[in-house]
Amino acid sequence: MDFVKQKLLAVSCAITTALVWGLMWYPFRHLHGVGFTTAATSLSVYIVATVAGVIIYREVFRREARFEPILLLLAFLYGWCNFAYTWAVAEGEVMRVLLLFYLSPLWSALFSRLLLHERLSRIGWLVVAMSLLGLVVILYRPGLFNGQFFSSRADWLALSGGISFALGNVLSKRAHGLPVALKSAMVWLGVAGCGLVSLLWRGQLWHEMSQLLQPDVLFIVLALGATLLATSIISLHGLSILPATQVMTLMLLELVFAAISAYFLAGEAMKTQELIGGLLIASASLMSGRIVQKKPAAAAVMAAATDH
Repeated sequence: MDFVKQKLLAVSCAITTALVWGLMWYPFRHLHGVGFTTAATSLSVYIVATVAGVIIYREVFRREARFEPILLLLAFLYGWCNFAYTWAVAEGEVMRVLLLFYLSPLWSALFSRLLLHERLSRIGWLVVAMSLLGLVVILYRPGLFNGQFFSSRADWLALSGGISFALGNVLSKRAHGLPVALKSAMVWLGVAGCGLVSLLWRGQLWHEMSQLLQPDVLFIVLALGATLLATSIISLHGLSILPATQVMTLMLLELVFAAISAYFLAGEAMKTQELIGGLLIASASLMSGRIVQKKPAAAAVMAAATDH
């Protein structure tokens, strides 16, 4: 395959990944609506993805798998990131959740400065300013500064998910020597673990998981697990050919796909205020590849591999 065809295939992989994540909210919300909670969905779907991934990449695990303590931290951070995102889109407005989640470049810039002592470039400070301005624009309403900063639990979940995602990206630089397949499996186990803890905490494990006996629920869970695994594979293929910054740019199409699907499938339309804030956040995300004076590619690789 010549280079042009390889690049077209890689671009298609990145766009497909954005499309999948732009539509992923719908089956999660559907399952939530029929009584299969976010915790049960996360536990079952990500267990399916983990088992299938280990089977497919068994040779990689056999040759290169090893334990390092940082894997547990990454599993927790990326696990909560995906769990919080799933929970948020099941309850809140899709685009509001995504835009709050896409503040992750802001947190990445701050964590890189605090934890890795990386000096922010001028663009980095611009990303911080634009992200903060976008946050204020989206959330502003009368009484904003009187103890009513967030209007729903979904807002808190989306924000905490983005923070976890950003911190995971920064810390993953210390685990750049581990195979991506191993780190992906730990991420999936982390999401499943969040679901398991939630179900055990509420004493609903067996009651809620018994709903997997319903053919329609089981079918959606298996389809979601297979889709998540396939999306991880094709996104990694795209990243292996395209520059990480180009992949990140293409992944912003997720916002477009999510906005269109939310409008037609859920009747959710963005308000002018959210649109302006979203443009600020999306613009900041486009520049996030240059937030520090010299940015290694490892964090971008991990970000594309784990996405939400």
